Amino acid sequence: MLFAADAPAATSLSASLGARSAGAYIDAATGRMVVAVTDATAAKQVRQAGAVAKTVKYSTAQLDTVQSTMSKAVDVAGTARHTDVTTNQVVVTVDSTVTGARLAAVKAAVAAAGDAARLETTADKFQLFIAGGQAIYTGGSRCSLGFNVRTSSALYFVTAGHCTNAGATWTNGSVTLGTRAGSSFPGNDYGIVRYTNTSIARPSAVYLYSGSSTQSITSVGNAVVGQSVRRSGSTTGVRSGSVTATNATVTYPQGTVSGLIRTNVCAQPGDSGGSLFAGSSGLGLTSGGSGNCTTGGTTFFQPLNEVMSVYGLSLG
Repeated sequence: MLFAADAPAATSLSASLGARSAGAYIDAATGRMVVAVTDATAAKQVRQAGAVAKTVKYSTAQLDTVQSTMSKAVDVAGTARHTDVTTNQVVVTVDSTVTGARLAAVKAAVAAAGDAARLETTADKFQLFIAGGQAIYTGGSRCSLGFNVRTSSALYFVTAGHCTNAGATWTNGSVTLGTRAGSSFPGNDYGIVRYTNTSIARPSAVYLYSGSSTQSITSVGNAVVGQSVRRSGSTTGVRSGSVTATNATVTYPQGTVSGLIRTNVCAQPGDSGGSLFAGSSGLGLTSGGSGNCTTGGTTFFQPLNEVMSVYGLSLG
């Protein structure tokens, strides 16, 4: 049987089924891996591999087409969309700023998709959270360091792109850390800062805001729906929750970002760029979301593996 620890195998199994697959996730009640499929033959293959098979109506490709078809209508500030693999639907969420004709257009687009989509609302507002977890500063902005990384010739840290867009020189509040070496926002939400101050200790670890304790990060992983995760940030410290979707899209007032990890972990301004992790595996960088850590909320993360690939980075 395949359980949460076998998520990479289940994800590979799902991908191998091609057009007959509708994604994989961890069942919260049993901890077992579930692979959604569209026909009986694929379901048999899943069971033989040790995972739970769930037969659904729409494949991943079909739901991707649904998202693409409605994208023009729903790609307005204050909206987010993702595929809910547990219900086999595209979910479009609108915040409190989407009203009038814009709201009517979103509702019409969702209705046109029939049972392949549903509309949800949030009383909060989708926003960027600019204000490894520890605080970093540029100009009048505060964000959070994501992960310490390197190439063969230089040392860096990664954080959110909407953070690195805000300034070139970064400090820890008292001494200079380094200068911006790259930034991608909107579209993506990642940035990289090259350390110019190499005397500062820079472990491959996440600060846990409990005394001086840290969590070592030894690998870069791919998030899986249902996975238990933690987030570290300079405003609210360490918070926990689970992954609710991957490849999600959110449209902030500043622009649209796609390919994100969606979670029910809370975050607040200043947590941006901070670390998303599961055990010793680094998963992502805090982008933005809705709500707060008093009432709860939804937070989106830029996948770490994309940043590592783009810049040719390794941990450390």
